[in-house]
Amino acid sequence: MRFMMLMIPLGYESAPAKLELDPERVAAMMRYNQALKNAGVLITLEGLHPPAAGARVKFDTGAPVVIDGPFTEAKEVIGGFWMIEVASRAEAIAWAKQCPATANEMIEIRQVQEMADFSEEVQQAAATFEHPQGGWGKALR
Repeated sequence: MRFMMLMIPLGYESAPAKLELDPERVAAMMRYNQALKNAGVLITLEGLHPPAAGARVKFDTGAPVVIDGPFTEAKEVIGGFWMIEVASRAEAIAWAKQCPATANEMIEIRQVQEMADFSEEVQQAAATFEHPQGGWGKALR
């Protein structure tokens, strides 16, 4: 089972576009990342710039409209993610609990959808796309 662990740093929605990182915190996080890698569960991971450096494309008017960050209505935003492959939801939670997060951070855990989770009709509709990493579409067949 694949899970995405989403790091949600509280207050990140109002962080400046350019951040100064604490080297000690970065080192602690790299040790955690290395433990995930050494255990053979890490698929990929990335950190994300704050919303002040981002943009959103909304479609509520029927046409794409670009809105530059920061986004005043945002309450919680993603600061980064890990994609892991483990045997169960409980194992994903166990890994998240080992993260050297601060009191100002939380991790949301979400299972990745697999084609087998869906009806044959949905699988057929998705079969027209060949996923580059073997996810949705022909690469699974």
